This record gives sequence, C-alpha cells and structure tokens, in this order.
Amino acid sequence: MTVPAILSSLRLPVIGSPLFIISGPELVIAQCKAGIVGSFPALNARPAALLDEWLHRITEELASHNRAHPDRPAAPFAVNQIVHKSNDRLEHDMGVCAKWQVPIVITSLGAREDLNTAVHGWGGITLHDVIDDRFARKAVEKGADGLIAVAAGAGGHAGRLSPFALIQEIRQWFEGPLALSGSIATGDAVLAAQAMGADFAYIGSPFIATEEANADAAYKKGIVDGKAADIVYSNLFTGVHGNYLRASIERAGMDPDNLPEGDLKTMNFGGGANGEAGSSKPKAWKDIWGSGQGIGAVVAVESVAARVERMEGEYARARARLLGN
Repeated sequence: MTVPAILSSLRLPVIGSPLFIISGPELVIAQCKAGIVGSFPALNARPAALLDEWLHRITEELASHNRAHPDRPAAPFAVNQIVHKSNDRLEHDMGVCAKWQVPIVITSLGAREDLNTAVHGWGGITLHDVIDDRFARKAVEKGADGLIAVAAGAGGHAGRLSPFALIQEIRQWFEGPLALSGSIATGDAVLAAQAMGADFAYIGSPFIATEEANADAAYKKGIVDGKAADIVYSNLFTGVHGNYLRASIERAGMDPDNLPEGDLKTMNFGGGANGEAGSSKPKAWKDIWGSGQGIGAVVAVESVAARVERMEGEYARARARLLGN
C-alpha cells in the first residue's frame, strides 16, 4: 500500500472529516496543530468571497505554527468540494483552492477527471468518498489519488455496507491511500481500521463535541448524551441516505420511526445559508443534526487537542495489547 508523502507523518493516522456548517477555520487549525488532517466543506464559507479569507487564515496560522514548532509541524489541511450539479459554486471555489494551492481536496457526490487534473497541477492530491466498490472504481478511473470508504454507521451521508465488506472489496484491486469512515471514535477503532486494510480513519462526529466546532451547544450535548440507538438512517432530508440524531428529528416535530422517503431532487447545495434558500422546513444540517453511530464513546465536550491526545493514548495501548507488551 502506498501513502503519499504529504500524509506520511501524521501524529495519528486520522483525517478529520468535513462537517457541513460545523467545520470552520478554528476547528481545522486545531486539528492540524494536533497532528491530524483538518478539513472543511468549501460551502461552509458563505458568502463565497469568505473562502479566500478562510484559506488565507488557515495557511498563515499553520505556517506560523510550523516556524514556532519545527520539531512537531502541523498536519496538512483539506477542502471538501461537493461535485453534485446543484453546487453552482464549484468553479469559483476550485479557483480559490488553486490560488492557495490547497494540499488535499476531498470530493463528494460525483467524480470529475478535470477536477483531479487541476489539483494535480498545483501539486495537491485528491481523495474521493465512496459507499461501494463500483463508485470506488469510477473515482480511481477518473484520477482520484485515494479513496474514503464510507461504511454503515458513518455520520451524515453514510453507506449501507459493513466496513469489513467495503474495505475487503476495495483492497482486492486498489493499493493507494484508503481511509475508512463509520463509527470510529477511539484510538482502538483507529487501529482496527488499519488492521482491516485502511491507511487512515476518517472521523467526524466526535469532533462536533469539541470547543472549536461551530455547533450549537445543544447539538454538542446531543453527541455526548447519545448512543448508537439514537441514530436514524433516512433519505428524507437531502435525498441521499444519511444518519441523524433522533432528538433533532423529534424536536422538528417529526416521528423518527415513520419518516417518508426523500427525493434526490431535494438535494441543493447552491443557495441560502444551508442550501435551501427561502425554505421554512427543517434543514439538514442546521435543524436536523447529522451523527454517526460511534457517539457512545464520546462522553464530554473538550478541546480538539485533548481529544486527539486521548485517541493517541488509546491507539498506543491498543497496539501494545495486540503485541503482548
């Protein structure tokens, strides 16, 4: 298995997943300084002109950190681009990423050869998230450098397949960088992902319950208080199946156990604060809160630095147990 040089010196083999609305410069910078990849969706920067400011800030603060800590430099950061046709900002946002030579671009909901070529042109790499082997093959055929296997139990737009099944199928033919997403919330689980064949763990929900996350206090509390049984899998809210906190659905006046089917036509990443300009219905991810099934391991709101340090200790102890040390 081959890991790009840019991802070869992380403190912990973890990529913080881009969290719609929640991931901003504060969270990304904290994740990178803690030694894991921090990422954010380009669409979180609203209006579009704000993206340039965010990338300026992230680039400058991480460079300053590296000058002050040459012995422990920050991890690289990533920007997530929604490739779905409803994202009318894609061309603009890619231009801004080119200006700042974003080191890692994560693509979702569509794979495009021209986008991968553009990122390679400025020296970056691309990772594409997939829910099955068919989509994985398409992404690599179009030039993606690596894959993010989104398995059952992941937060947000999640797949249906067991992580064992998904990783096994992809590793039969793909030797490039591979991250696994789905209920990973401890250092033990990070090591388990590697044991299965992944290079990295792709972690989102635990970072919602951090001081740096741009999330409502009630949302953070819901992550801390929640368990796997509190997660509802539905395609109602965006047209694509995803996992959400039951309490947020109930608070919006709906029955989590009797939700109607959604429609792909409802997906809209183009306008408004959350992609649904002028709509009064509950919105994902502002009103209906995404979450993975692994939140039972999250017991407190804490800083990113503290969470990563805890995971690093768990990871080391898990390795020691397996090696009999």
